[in-house]
Amino acid sequence: MRITVAKNAGFCYGVRRAVELARKAAESGEPCVMLGSVIHNQMVIDQLKRQGVRMVERPEQAPQGAAVILRSHGESQAVFDLLKQRGNRVVDTTCPNVSRIHKLVREAQEAGRRVIIVGAEGHPEVRAIAGWCWEPLIFRDGTMLNQYFSEHPEEAAKPFTMVSQTTSTQRVWNFCVENAKKLCTNIKIFDTICNATCARQSEAQRLAAQNDAVVVIGGRDSANTRRLYELCAALCPGTCWIERPEELDPAWFQGRACVAITAGASTPAWIIKEVFDKMSEENMEIEESFAELLEKSIKTLHTGEKVMGVVTDITPTEIYVDLGTKHAGYIPVAELTDDPTVKVEDLVHVGDEIETYVMRVNDVEGVVTLSKKRLDSVKSWDDVEQACEDHTTVEGVVTEENKGGVVVSIKGVRVFVPASQTGIPRDKPMTELLKQKVKLRITEVNRARRRVVGSIRAVTAAERAEKAAEVWGAIEEGKHYHGVVKSLTSYGAFVDIGGVDGMVHISELSWSRIKHPSEVVNPGDEVDVYVISFDPEKKKISLGMKDHDQDPWAMFTEQYHVDDVANVRVVKLMTFGAFAEIVPGVDGLIHISQIADHRIDKPGDVLAEGDKVDVKIIDIDYDRKKVSLSIRALLEAAQRTGDEEGEDAVVASADGETTEVAAELADGE
Repeated sequence: MRITVAKNAGFCYGVRRAVELARKAAESGEPCVMLGSVIHNQMVIDQLKRQGVRMVERPEQAPQGAAVILRSHGESQAVFDLLKQRGNRVVDTTCPNVSRIHKLVREAQEAGRRVIIVGAEGHPEVRAIAGWCWEPLIFRDGTMLNQYFSEHPEEAAKPFTMVSQTTSTQRVWNFCVENAKKLCTNIKIFDTICNATCARQSEAQRLAAQNDAVVVIGGRDSANTRRLYELCAALCPGTCWIERPEELDPAWFQGRACVAITAGASTPAWIIKEVFDKMSEENMEIEESFAELLEKSIKTLHTGEKVMGVVTDITPTEIYVDLGTKHAGYIPVAELTDDPTVKVEDLVHVGDEIETYVMRVNDVEGVVTLSKKRLDSVKSWDDVEQACEDHTTVEGVVTEENKGGVVVSIKGVRVFVPASQTGIPRDKPMTELLKQKVKLRITEVNRARRRVVGSIRAVTAAERAEKAAEVWGAIEEGKHYHGVVKSLTSYGAFVDIGGVDGMVHISELSWSRIKHPSEVVNPGDEVDVYVISFDPEKKKISLGMKDHDQDPWAMFTEQYHVDDVANVRVVKLMTFGAFAEIVPGVDGLIHISQIADHRIDKPGDVLAEGDKVDVKIIDIDYDRKKVSLSIRALLEAAQRTGDEEGEDAVVASADGETTEVAAELADGE
């Protein structure tokens, strides 16, 4: 029985993130509870309970001061507000895709638009979405949507925003979109179905069509698992739904040649592995019958045949091989390998099974002369021809460079790769490929002329396309990738995240102000990035590198306040003033009127980029994150201090003179 496990089975990014956050909270040592099931998998919930995390159904049941873990399906705004009022720390495990929907419906309400949600009304995710807007319309499918607008035709002209439950099927969503466009004259539509859900469902349908049976693993209360089961059952009658490995009945899949395994987004990898292990059968060895052995012993050999044998003895000149026939076989050392530096004892040992090529048969003496290197050559050509016919990928080592390209050795067969097919840019030398192991496709074979042509570029292009498809199938906002910087422009850096290039804008490279991306990264650097946004239709991905957990604005507001004095670095001069860096990532403006205590024509008359000066913070706009600075305020303050000290000195002198005059008058009297 062949068992196939779906690539997209099990935890999606949002669920994996939720479980990790919940486990970290449980391991932190502080009291914590979960508000409902973090995910729809009882085994995971039981594990969290064993770690001391108990479950509550309502926010009011959470103990004062305890951390509250919110489930991945999300919660309403009212729940967040209530927990904040009660002083509970919130561990928000809401899936980033669901959080995006919360933002969309909140913005729709603020704009005066009524929200339409396509999904199951009682599902936790839908209830949470509804809690971020007023009186939303919730439709399970397009039929319900049609019915509502036929009963309320006056609603058609009102402004609407339509979103979908992340685990809805594309078929239901497309039907709703088609009808909504016909019925509503003022509607904004956001396709919020999770890409991971689409990929999981599409793969499950393909496997259901290709296999005799399908095992769907997931919680009974999981909506996305239920949809997987329904989609698979529609295409494959031999589909079963289990929640845990113990529910699997071995008798159910016996006699089935091909079985597939898929799982809902809330199913951990270890449960999938247990199911797979339980279904796997032990390999059985089939013993040869006595008749088959007898037939082999009297078999007649012919020149040009490939035969298997066991090495029985090794001498300085020959290797003796038992072929299991009436003939005695031997391999001259010269026919073992083309490499004169290799020792015989390093290649073969007594007892080794070896495949050889029959060079000559002497029936009179009962001796067969064999060759290993000729077999290798024949097999190599066979393999090359087969690879060309099947369009499969082969591996070889680049042995030389010539004017038109490079030569790759594949098991002794010379394969020419034209320069245009090496994948090396024209302005770079091909010598960097020498002695490198490469993958290539065979594009032409002429055995008579001993000519073989291949392409390295075809393999790299296919691999990149395959990786790109995987990336686009699983990409999500907020998802982290480890990538390689491919190139730089004046406005940002392009990063390869595994077959797809995304762009990190210069403003997302660093919190500090930089003039060019090369101040932070260079081509070839390995970097950690996260997805800010993406457009599958335009094939564009916007990435970020800045660590938002270290917000410079938060650091600034904790350290500085209005009227504080700071030592800053001038980073840019403008006609209206100068920008200065207060802390890395936060700049303030020194207006031209605040640069000096006298009128100046331009900031450059007093300041230069790179100068470090003391300034007074005269205003902080917290909403717009803007800071106003002044050098003039410090100069004027210093001037006032000097004037006051001068006045005190004059008064002291005057007082002294008066005292002396009074003393003289007294003496005179």
